Amino acid sequence: MTHGQAAAPVDRQTGSATQDQITAEIIASHAEQERAERASTDGREPPLTTLDFAPYRSSILRHPTKNPKLVDPETIELYSPAFGERDVAPIEADLTAQHNGEPQGEKITVSGRLLDTRGRPIPSQLIEIWQANASGRYIHQRDQHPAPLDPHFTGAGRAITGASGEYSFTTIKPGPYPWRNHQNAWRPAHIHFSVFGRAFTQRLVTQMYFPGDPLFALDPIYNSIRNQADRDRLLSRYDHDANVPEVSRALLFDIVVDGPDSTWFEDAS
Repeated sequence: MTHGQAAAPVDRQTGSATQDQITAEIIASHAEQERAERASTDGREPPLTTLDFAPYRSSILRHPTKNPKLVDPETIELYSPAFGERDVAPIEADLTAQHNGEPQGEKITVSGRLLDTRGRPIPSQLIEIWQANASGRYIHQRDQHPAPLDPHFTGAGRAITGASGEYSFTTIKPGPYPWRNHQNAWRPAHIHFSVFGRAFTQRLVTQMYFPGDPLFALDPIYNSIRNQADRDRLLSRYDHDANVPEVSRALLFDIVVDGPDSTWFEDAS
């Protein structure tokens, strides 16, 4: 995916399992992980190390299967992205103003800070987002979900973090959508985030969710993160005082790139 483009939605290969079966698999997988973690603390055996998560059927296709290789840092520098504040226009952070008409749906602002493990801001880094529209539809040829496309909403934006690590996007709250991991499978509403820049050599990708979604307990992607504390760090927080009256609701979502309290990134799951 090139910068600023929307990524393809999760591959919707039809699964035959029922939701009850998937939910039972999620519970069993979490219980096994907890058992292994408890065992590791008393020296009996190490915790599970597999990156696959059986209820998420295509998880084996979505993580590295080979050991990482050491590379020359100078070589990485040759291929690192070249961008600056002038390369990213302010309008790219307002996904509701990129077309001639108003997009459909609830307008929201999503803002936060990019931080390291000590709470220090990380300025001048590229943050990209991509998402479905209010009906749960991506503008992508692989997404054939029978929901309407919005001619006034592309669903992709980007911004450069400021001196205090701050960023802000204006967008539309995305809708949930069906996918074919199993029968009657629906993904909770979410926004994809990508963080990339000169402060670190790895592109970091995660998802931001909305609090109180009834689909959380049913979603194998959300639940592929074993610990509840890690899942909680992917939830945005409602900020009533930052609302634009009669226009939009405000949500906060800080991103921590490292340390024990870091945001859960997809390449680490």
